[in-house]
Amino acid sequence: MIYDMKPEHIIGDYKEVTLDLYGGMRRICLYTETETPYPDGKLIVSTTDINGVITQVNKSFVEMSGYTQEELINSPHSILRHPDMPPAAFKDLWNTVSKGEKWQGYVKNLRKDGGYYWVKATVIPNVRHGQVVGYTSVRRKPSRSKVEESIKLYPTLF
Repeated sequence: MIYDMKPEHIIGDYKEVTLDLYGGMRRICLYTETETPYPDGKLIVSTTDINGVITQVNKSFVEMSGYTQEELINSPHSILRHPDMPPAAFKDLWNTVSKGEKWQGYVKNLRKDGGYYWVKATVIPNVRHGQVVGYTSVRRKPSRSKVEESIKLYPTLF
């Protein structure tokens, strides 16, 4: 289940948009222009089931997202979907991993407080007996030059 964002969780002035998410879900997102820098030396790790529902998270994921572990577990990974991310990026991700292949890309994630952070994401299908049973995602600090490239490219993909 995914819930709409609440104004009382947002820090600062925000914009509101309704996002159409993977699987036919919709969510009201509240977002600000506040970037949280990705800390050096940290990896964000999570696993999901085949539908993208979060099953495990590490401490770095909790800290960067602003959500509690309890809020993240059993939520769709799209809880982090920032409105600036083009749907084409996620279509490519799903097309790639559903074939059992690794996907990499630069992602602007939405925090619970309405801010955002950039990651270099690698999503690896978890395959058991020849079947994809879920996914592991590892995120690391992106280079600033790749973030700047993404900031220019992503608006052209809508």
